[in-house]
Amino acid sequence: MSPSPGLDSPTAQRFATIALGHVRREYPYKPGNVLAGPEDAKTPSQLHPIFHGSFDWHSCVHGYWMLARILRRFPQIDAAADIRSLFDTMLVPEKVGGECAMLAQPLERGFERPYGWGWLLKLAAELEELEGGDWAESLRPLTHVFVERFMEFLPIATYPVRVGTHYNTAFSIRLAADYAEAVQDDALISLLQKTARRWYGEDEACPAWGEPSGDDFLSSALIEAECMRRLMPVNDFLPWFDRFLPRIAESQPATLFHPASVSDRSDGKIAHLDGLNLSRAWCWRSLLKALPSNDPRRPVMEHAAAAHMDTALPHVAGDYMGEHWLASFATLALEA
Repeated sequence: MSPSPGLDSPTAQRFATIALGHVRREYPYKPGNVLAGPEDAKTPSQLHPIFHGSFDWHSCVHGYWMLARILRRFPQIDAAADIRSLFDTMLVPEKVGGECAMLAQPLERGFERPYGWGWLLKLAAELEELEGGDWAESLRPLTHVFVERFMEFLPIATYPVRVGTHYNTAFSIRLAADYAEAVQDDALISLLQKTARRWYGEDEACPAWGEPSGDDFLSSALIEAECMRRLMPVNDFLPWFDRFLPRIAESQPATLFHPASVSDRSDGKIAHLDGLNLSRAWCWRSLLKALPSNDPRRPVMEHAAAAHMDTALPHVAGDYMGEHWLASFATLALEA
């Protein structure tokens, strides 16, 4: 296996080229809005002036996040000019207003909850750190819509959702934490922290018996751990982590240490499993940040991260069912 890699300039150029090829590709497209009447049957770009590419709204949002991340990290690559041109054209007040208008419809309260919510705030956080444009300011009305939705929803969300797909709540609040910290939104940070402890604070001896299911792209066990790492002080997190996954040094639960097998990458659901491998690599690498340098779990976790990364990275492109989103998850893992 390769040593733990990071995102480099050639890979950034490759990933940017992939995303620039699909964030404005309108079809095929899977809509996520509710039709209240025949007037709501519109084309993707009519519904979503910005995020109408990449097969679906949330994938388009995290495609934009990846491009913003790449532009900030590698401003001299060839794709940088095209990314800036895209942002100058698309991240403008008029188009943001169109996105907000769709969300204001009475039946769209749950649109993209919670996965798309988290990714939109992750994009906003990246734009806040990106120099050279007014893109964060232009996006702010849409950003505020999703901040308000988190603030309204989390207090009434009695239970977490632990599946390995879009409805996973740990993943969404983990991404939202990056935005809350970037803009120093103390109220949002506090709510995210309280919610994480309420949902997951008493969990222990996680068996991970349901992983992987046939269309997982998230590890419900590892993303919960990564959520708690992100939202807890390290001195609180480490005892929780010890209880939650007490047998990591023994490579148990075994399923978390073995990359998932992907039988058909033209099947959108089965292709999710490439994302599972990438998101596990991201979680393992991120969780290492909390451990002391002499912790006996480190070699086991490093090995697991490398195995998952090596399995998934060759398949970021090839079939559109994975190509429209996998590079974003690869970027999360490489940048961990």
